[in-house]
Amino acid sequence: MNGRRRDLAAMIAPLQRALVAAEQPVLRAHGLSMWGYVVLDALDGEPVRTQAALAEFIGADKSRIIAVLDELENDNLLERTRDPADRRARFVAITDEGRRRHDAVQADIQRNEERVLARLPPADRAAFLRSLAALSALPASEILGD
Repeated sequence: MNGRRRDLAAMIAPLQRALVAAEQPVLRAHGLSMWGYVVLDALDGEPVRTQAALAEFIGADKSRIIAVLDELENDNLLERTRDPADRRARFVAITDEGRRRHDAVQADIQRNEERVLARLPPADRAAFLRSLAALSALPASEILGD
């Protein structure tokens, strides 16, 4: 390869597609959509958000996420309450059942990830996870070079 490496996106994209595909049967088994899991995951880390802030955080259009929130609320996985300071806004919080479902899905997903990560020597695996955590925490502006 002439001392050159492949672009990060060229290396990450196929891995991401395969990991997402591996998650689909797990999500189906637990009765969740990918967006439903993304919402529960975001709420598990920050249990109360406005719908607008949640949509922005997960990179979803706030009008398109309503159906996902409705489904999760109907399944008792999250609850929405009106913001007393702004009646147009709603707070979204994960329920105990939502947290249980999220944790079960995450455990099943990570069981497969552990199998994949086992392909790396232990030191490389630890370095990969640390590096991935550091890079994924970068603000978009740093990646875009703004």
